[in-house]
Amino acid sequence: MLTATLLTLSLAVTGTGTAAPALSEPHKKDIAMRLVSSAENSSLDWKAQYGYIEDIKDERGYTAGIIGFCSGTGDMLELVELYTKRKPGNVLAKYLPALRKVNGTDSHAGLDPTFTKDWKAAAKDPVFQRAQNDERDRVYFDPAVSRAEKDGLRALGQFVYYDAMVMHGPGGDKLSFGGIRKAALAKAKTPAQGGDEVAYLNAFLDARKAAMKAEEAHEDTTRVDTMQRVFLRNGNLDLEPPLKWKVYGDSYTIKS
Repeated sequence: MLTATLLTLSLAVTGTGTAAPALSEPHKKDIAMRLVSSAENSSLDWKAQYGYIEDIKDERGYTAGIIGFCSGTGDMLELVELYTKRKPGNVLAKYLPALRKVNGTDSHAGLDPTFTKDWKAAAKDPVFQRAQNDERDRVYFDPAVSRAEKDGLRALGQFVYYDAMVMHGPGGDKLSFGGIRKAALAKAKTPAQGGDEVAYLNAFLDARKAAMKAEEAHEDTTRVDTMQRVFLRNGNLDLEPPLKWKVYGDSYTIKS
C-alpha cells in the first residue's frame, strides 16, 4: 500500500478537492488501451485486436493480440498456457510444444502454416479474450502502474511507463523498461525523490527514444514525439480528455 506521502505525490488534486484518477481507473485504462492501439495497430478500437497477428521482423517472431504478445519473448507462450489451463483442448493448445521450442528466437518452426489462422479463430473465444486481458495486466499494466505510483507519477507518467513496458519488455537490460528507467534516473529525480515530474518524464522519454533508435523495428519514435511529448508539453499530467495526437502521421482524438 502506498504511503500517504506517495499518494499525495502520485495523485493530482482537482479544483473540487477530488483526487484525479490513476490509470487503473476503468475509463483511464480504456484510454490507455486506445492510445497503445493507435501506435500498435493504427486504430483506437483495441478490442478488435485480439485476433491481430503478424511477424513485424523485429527478431521476436510472431507479434499478436491486444498488446503484442511475442512468440520469441515468452509472453505468448505464457498466454497460451493460461488459455489451455482455463480451456483444455483449445485450438492453440497443440502449438505449446512449438512455442516452447521457439521461445527466445524469431523462428516459426512448428507454427506455420496454420498458427495464424488458429490464433484468429481463438480470438473469437471470450475465454481467450479474458486470458489476453489478464496476462496484459499481470505482465505489463499492473507492474507499470505500480512502479509509476511508487515513483510519484500521475496518470500520464503511468501511461508512459506502461507503453514503454509493452514495447520494450519489463526486463532490466539497457533496452528494456528497467534499463530505460535506470538511464532516466541518472538524469533526473522522480517526484517521490523530490524531483520535478515534468523534468523526470522528459528524461525518461529521452532514454526511451534512445532505446527505440537502437532497434531497427522500433526506430520510428513518433509515439513519443507526437503523442506522449504532446501531452507532457500541454501539462496534461492527469491524462484528461480531450486528447489529440498523431502517430506515424495519422491524427487521433479522444473527446471524453
